[in-house]
Amino acid sequence: TMHFGPGQSRFLYDEKMHSRKHVPLGDLILLDRERCIQCARCVRFQDNVADDPVIGFYNRGRALEIVTYSEPGFASYFSGNTTDICPVGALTTVDFHFGARPWELQTAASVCTHCPVGCNLAVNVRREAHSDGRVVIKRILPRQNEAVNEIWICDKGRFGYHYTESPQRLTQPLVRDASGVLVPAAWDAALDLVAEKIHAAGSRLVTLAGGRLSNEDLFNLQQLTSAQGGKAVLDSLMAGGDLVTQLGLGRETNFKTLGKGSAILVAACDLEEEAPIWWLRVKQAAERGALVVTLNPRQTKLDRVAKHSLRYAYGEEGAAFEKLLAGDGEAAQALAAAENLVVMVGSEGMALAASQQVMRLAAQLLVQTGHAGKDGSGLVGVWQRANDQGAWDLGFRPVDDLAEVISGAGVLLTAAADPAGDSPHLAQAVDAAEFVVAQELFLTETARRADVVLPVQAFTEREGTFTSGERRVQRYYPAVPPLSETRPDYAVAAAIASRLDLPLEAHSAALVFLHLADQVGDYAGLTYQRLAEVAPQDPIMGRADLYYGGTGYDNQQGLGVHLAPALQMGIPVHLPEMVAAPPLPEADLLAVPVTQLYDRGTTLVPSKPLENRLAQPVVWLHPADADRLGMEAGETVEITLNGVTAPARVALDETQPTGVVRVARSLGLPVLGPAPLICSAPLRKR
Repeated sequence: TMHFGPGQSRFLYDEKMHSRKHVPLGDLILLDRERCIQCARCVRFQDNVADDPVIGFYNRGRALEIVTYSEPGFASYFSGNTTDICPVGALTTVDFHFGARPWELQTAASVCTHCPVGCNLAVNVRREAHSDGRVVIKRILPRQNEAVNEIWICDKGRFGYHYTESPQRLTQPLVRDASGVLVPAAWDAALDLVAEKIHAAGSRLVTLAGGRLSNEDLFNLQQLTSAQGGKAVLDSLMAGGDLVTQLGLGRETNFKTLGKGSAILVAACDLEEEAPIWWLRVKQAAERGALVVTLNPRQTKLDRVAKHSLRYAYGEEGAAFEKLLAGDGEAAQALAAAENLVVMVGSEGMALAASQQVMRLAAQLLVQTGHAGKDGSGLVGVWQRANDQGAWDLGFRPVDDLAEVISGAGVLLTAAADPAGDSPHLAQAVDAAEFVVAQELFLTETARRADVVLPVQAFTEREGTFTSGERRVQRYYPAVPPLSETRPDYAVAAAIASRLDLPLEAHSAALVFLHLADQVGDYAGLTYQRLAEVAPQDPIMGRADLYYGGTGYDNQQGLGVHLAPALQMGIPVHLPEMVAAPPLPEADLLAVPVTQLYDRGTTLVPSKPLENRLAQPVVWLHPADADRLGMEAGETVEITLNGVTAPARVALDETQPTGVVRVARSLGLPVLGPAPLICSAPLRKR
């Protein structure tokens, strides 16, 4: 049309009805009202799929237009999907908004790093003069995988990539000089110093790894640590990854096929906040007839579709599961009688010991009801990060008292972990370690305290694999050239190891994965080639001759491989000895940590489009508690936990128990430390 189209039109342009072209439906989505054909695809998606009826039609006739009814505008975690299914480009995201023509873009396949679902992504990139000739990311779109995320992604996955292009990224090693200042250094000098200190520390090496690392990174770090006799620690407050390895979802399990006859138990978890696409898939399973049971201390959005909503007081999670095991109540009987049973367990309000107890009881429930080892059944950990399950598979474990372990380290090597940024208590522990090394993207609080800082590559600049909470191993590919002087974490670990006479693969993630598959039984036989295999999927994407399927991408780069649980492979179940969690302390108010989707994590704060949606310092109280304390909704108070005080805004929630104050994990109080359930002093006005 641009080449051969006529220079003049027989239509009178002045008679055309002109409408506003850049109408913000909230702060993430823009509407071009002149393009809109009122097809209602976006409205129906929000009503029927996302269950967030926050946009709709206003007026009639030629004045008909899409508007938002929520405050803030378009308040949905799935709003970006409407831009994918809009057939005329009337809806666009604020970070793209006609930033390029589709045919100008190159695409790389990737996997989301923000939660354990493992959504498949397509990264659109372009080299452009506007960016000084660099290859830059223009947008993130969903990549179809009907066993994982179907054709949807949440807004955190869509907009949360901007940290990879932040000007605050580290681009060279830093070493603390004699005056105590971090100064730039050459890679060889920095690595020589690190290797020297690790050699001297021996078994007092503590490697603290975060769940955003790839399996390849974790494997090399674990090999380095074990060779020294050190301790491989997972930066997590949730236990049970070993139980998921034994009793995880059967290999052929797909939430999309769960319906009548299936049951899903979701415990200690606000699924929409912690794993939005899982929330979407569980909701859809309920609509197909699956029995959904929620077991939580408070009401969550999933209760809308739950057949049974069971409540317990914080600290009584174990007793609640014991009732299910005893067949106490209609819900327990229905779960036992179901053809398939999926048990999804989070960590809301639990310390590590309580989490271990609950996961152990959840595993016992599957065994006792006869669902263990079956397709369509199994245990799922709702982890805090994308590859926590992979870290468990590769030998990393959380610890009860992280501060004690850190402070006693001869060398503390952190990778994708920021304990000092989590709480003042852990910051003191980092300061007490003899020598600190941080492999990081940014100068985090831990990196600021480190003796050596080593700059690493973001997931968009390299390749690797993640293991999702369903134990699906998936491969992701590089999308843009890496920043100068940065290296992948596995290569950094290998470079340190080579100086300690330990040969580890440093040049190819694919070769690291081969070594991993050779040594880790569950991954035996896996290769990058096998992870790249695809098969036909329904619905068919990219077929304009049939219907408009949206701008999401057909999956041509790999569907991944679902690891079978040990029981399904004929290995007998070994449940650890039951250890009861210690009782909670008596308190006038009990501080309970909760997860928010838009937390203030290292990889989310730099995302400018999400700036207005980032979690704010908030505490939630029951109206009765607020009235007793003389608090009002919206006012700012000071909350004190373990001697640390911080300001926070009061929000009221009549669905939560009395005597509890919910504290956002992003608040930065000791509630994030080794004991997430602790007493709080009474809230008081500033």
